[in-house]
Amino acid sequence: MLQFSSRAVLLGAVAVLAAVAAPAPANAHGTPPLPRGDQLVITVRNAGRADGTYVLRCHPSHGTHPSPAAACAALDRRTVWGRDPFAPVPPRALCTMQYGGPATARVSGTWAGRPVDARYDRRDGCQVARWDNLVPLLPVVRARDEHRPATAGAGVRPS
Repeated sequence: MLQFSSRAVLLGAVAVLAAVAAPAPANAHGTPPLPRGDQLVITVRNAGRADGTYVLRCHPSHGTHPSPAAACAALDRRTVWGRDPFAPVPPRALCTMQYGGPATARVSGTWAGRPVDARYDRRDGCQVARWDNLVPLLPVVRARDEHRPATAGAGVRPS
């Protein structure tokens, strides 16, 4: 009886070691799983040459984003305990009627171990500042008529 128990323990130990030593399983497409960590997908629209969808991975910095190292560094600087770098403008914030153009962006993925799903536009001064605070994650955008000389009605917000 003692001999049977020691064989069972030995076989169990071999099975555990084989499972631990086995290579990581591939996903359904036959490729290894993506690394875990900070990964964001940034989709930009109506921003001219910057339009598109980009992937950003940080720690280490890489992906299809035009400036991955600079974008990751900017996010790292804005990631402070108790503050969300992707937080929306507070509901009762007083914002200027400054129109920053039709550009929009969506940032989704994971940052600092938390899910991210943030939307950006440039419809008023608060939204413009929120966008500009995330440059170079988001592209530098200028309003279309920012460089035109002032004319009558230039301060009117487009409808």
